[in-house]
Amino acid sequence: MSWFKRKEKGITTTTSEKKDTPKGLWYKSPTGKIIDTDELEANFYVSPEDDYHVRIGSNEYFEMLFDENKFKEFDANLTSKDPLNFEDTKKYPDRLKAAQEKTKLKDAVRTAVGKSKGRDLVVACMDFAFIGGSMGSVVGEKITRAADYALKNEIPFMIISKSGGARMMEAALSLMQLAKTSVKLAQLADAGIPYISLCTDPTTGGTTASFAMLGDINISEPGALIGFAGPRVVKDTTGQDLPDGFQTSEFLLEHGFLDFITHRKHLKDKVNLYLDLITNQPVRK
Repeated sequence: MSWFKRKEKGITTTTSEKKDTPKGLWYKSPTGKIIDTDELEANFYVSPEDDYHVRIGSNEYFEMLFDENKFKEFDANLTSKDPLNFEDTKKYPDRLKAAQEKTKLKDAVRTAVGKSKGRDLVVACMDFAFIGGSMGSVVGEKITRAADYALKNEIPFMIISKSGGARMMEAALSLMQLAKTSVKLAQLADAGIPYISLCTDPTTGGTTASFAMLGDINISEPGALIGFAGPRVVKDTTGQDLPDGFQTSEFLLEHGFLDFITHRKHLKDKVNLYLDLITNQPVRK
């Protein structure tokens, strides 16, 4: 068939010489809106037409919150072990290695301290790209150490949650992190050090059952999924039809589980306004 004969069609460019459109130039939101990725980045990774907040990681949140993107990272090389010799479709060490190579992260949370509008702030930010943001022993340990730093230096603490819950490959050791982090946050509360919890999409499972809902102020981004079990599991378990918008940040705000929802472009201002108010400081511009 001549249609497949390139030379007969006058096509002389070899396949290896063809220039394909580079990947990643466009982003399509779940509502079908298409946006240039440079424009998306400039708009805090929010689709301007439908206000959809794209999932982002610690790199992007640190850049938004810390002045001039300057910060000191804690425990950057802390990695998980395999105390249970766990294996499902993969051995746990192999799964960790694959996640580390893919994401360039060591585990599902990064912790750092830096200036935010001139004020010291300790931030722990979860990365969903690393095994679904699952909470294992390293996540609990890094959050605890970051909280210890905030406690010792009397610096406000913030956790940005984005997680599928406890890491099943660490079983009970993962569940122990719920108590471990909760105790440390109680120590911050006793010392009068502010703790801000930001719930992003998704915040579920053991994360919701521990530090994500223990903030002095609990805030969220628009449209985030927040809950313990997912909506499908809840519906299958209860046999009940769920209300519209069930487990979205807007639903939780209406029912008193959140203090407010903030657009990502206002996040830095809103966090620092809250800190100014509760520490009785002049509001910073």
